[in-house]
Amino acid sequence: MTRPHPRRPVWLLDLDNTLHDAGTHVFPRINQAMTDYVARRLALPHDEASALRVHYWRRYGATLLGLIRHHDVDPHEFLREAHPFPDLHRLVARDHGLRQVLRRLPGRKIVVTNGPAAYAAGVLRALGVAPLVDDLIPIEAMRFAGRFMPKPSRTMMRKLVARLRVPAGRCVLVEDSVDNLRAARACRLRTVLVTGHGARTAGAPPAARAGRGRRIDVQVQSVGQLPRIVHRLP
Repeated sequence: MTRPHPRRPVWLLDLDNTLHDAGTHVFPRINQAMTDYVARRLALPHDEASALRVHYWRRYGATLLGLIRHHDVDPHEFLREAHPFPDLHRLVARDHGLRQVLRRLPGRKIVVTNGPAAYAAGVLRALGVAPLVDDLIPIEAMRFAGRFMPKPSRTMMRKLVARLRVPAGRCVLVEDSVDNLRAARACRLRTVLVTGHGARTAGAPPAARAGRGRRIDVQVQSVGQLPRIVHRLP
């Protein structure tokens, strides 16, 4: 990675439910594919497989981590089978507004997602913004010492900042997940919560809300507001 301009922020942009609405069509397909995989791999009824998938997601931040830890699954097989999207271009609409936002946003734009590389690249192409993204960091790149450490891993956040060779305070994580933002704030990154696609804020303490001294610096409805809130970041 090249060193960014010394005064411009480095935007770490989540993908699903941040850059696009994944809740309507994409997440239901992924959840079903994950459940099917767990049921087949562990010989479980579908209702038990679905409950186990959700349990691992809540406990570890990613279903994959629970499956690796407790069932020794092949992570690449799981990621491939959990993201079956030959028709992705029909599920993710090209977004001309998002293109304009990314063009106006000062600094580097890096997509950081717990999704696999092939899926994430496909979404960026479908949105029509792939040429405007400086780098893509998928879950396969969040592996250290042989272990997957996806968001909200603080170890991963620190290693990512070190890889970028910039002060943590110049990095801005833009997310729909309060847990991921909380981890980033603990690592001294700046944080923006995106709420428009159903932010994952259930059970979040008051300190998770936006404001001075909070774990979230700024809250926005959509990434379309990012160019207007640059000056509000501490």
